[in-house]
Parts: sequence; C-alpha cells; structure tokens
Amino acid sequence: MPLTRSSVFGLCLMAWYGSAAGAEPPTAGAPATSPAAAAGSEVPAQPTPATVAGPEVPTQPTPGTASGDRGTVNSVTYQLQAGDVLQVSVWKETELTSEVVIRPDGGMSFALAGDLPAAGHTVAELTVMLEKRIRKFEPDAVVTVVVKAAMGNRVYVIGKVLRPGDFPLNRPIDVMQALSLAGGATPFANINAIKILRRDGDRLTSIGFRYKDVERGRKLQQNILLQSGDTVVVP
Repeated sequence: MPLTRSSVFGLCLMAWYGSAAGAEPPTAGAPATSPAAAAGSEVPAQPTPATVAGPEVPTQPTPGTASGDRGTVNSVTYQLQAGDVLQVSVWKETELTSEVVIRPDGGMSFALAGDLPAAGHTVAELTVMLEKRIRKFEPDAVVTVVVKAAMGNRVYVIGKVLRPGDFPLNRPIDVMQALSLAGGATPFANINAIKILRRDGDRLTSIGFRYKDVERGRKLQQNILLQSGDTVVVP
C-alpha cells in the first residue's frame, strides 16, 4: 500500500513523542554539579593551625641561695657581707616576713630579734641567731633566710683587660681566675706588673703578681685567693 503524505507525517510525529517520553526529567531541587566536581578535582586540605607554646615557668631559686645576674651563692659556705640583700621570713608569722639589707657596719635589724651582726656569718649561722632571739617571744618560730642579692662579696679587675668591672665572690677565686672573668689582658698590658690592692681597715697593701711566672708553673704562691673588696690592677 503506498504511503501518503499524511501517513508519513503521522509516523514522524509518533517517533518524536516516543523519544521525548523516554527521557527522564531532571529531579527538582537537585544541586547542579559544579565543573570542578565533574572534573574530579580534590578540595585542598585546610592547613593545621600551628601549636603555640606556652610561657616557660621560671625556675624557683633554692632556699638560702641567690640567683640572677649577681651570681649564685652557696648558703653553706657563703659569708654575708655589707650590702647583701636578705629575705627573712618566720613560719606562720607572715607579718614578720621582710627584706633586709646588711648595713655598712655589718649589722642588721629584724623584728623581735633587734640588732645583731650579720657580716662574716653564713646563712645557717644567721638563721640560728635569729631563731634564738625570736623564740623568746615565739617558742615554735622557724626562721628562713634567703640571700636575694649578693651585693657585698665582690672583687674588682681594672686596667688593660677586655671586660673590666666587678665580679661576685660567691666561691673561692684566685688571681688567674679573676683575670679570666675579666676576659684576659689586652695585647698591650704589662702582665708582669699586675698588682692586687687589699684594704684591711685603714691600711691599704699592694701585692705583686707576675703572670708569666704562674703561666709557666713557677712561683705559684703568688696566685693568691682573693678577698672581698680586692682590686686587681692590670697596667
């Protein structure tokens, strides 16, 4: 049977309806796929925040010692001197806690103990003296003495050295060690004419020191231990 023009048009129309019915319409509300997701790209990871370190807890000084730029003293052997700063406290008696400076005459004053000598004594000896006096009023008193600043025991190195100045005498120090603390002599120093000036009351004495002798292991007796207040002069 020959196809007419109207029948051909009908067949085409039926084929178009069939293809349109087979397509699935997009789901309502579905998010559109981003080009980056379609391409399979990965989302970059967020950087981990850096850990912030907390402040360091300062080391507490051992009772009876002084720490800091003034050096550390040994409370067993250190002999107190005028100018030293002490922290004196009495257990369970907070109102008696106070900071005390040893006077130029070597004495100090403290509540309930009155005036007593401090220079020339160790921390332990001063603690015993304070407890003995305070226990007349407080029988169970326990006294603690701490050297906050060792300002009294010092030696001085002056003249042609790299770092002239004063240095804490918180341990036995001889002439060679004092010169080392001062950085050593300069190239133009007369190291065989070094003098140690020592005052004993109103008397000032001069002690000679020949560096080359000691350096070569000769006449070692001149490498004396320094005393508080000694001045090493390097011409």
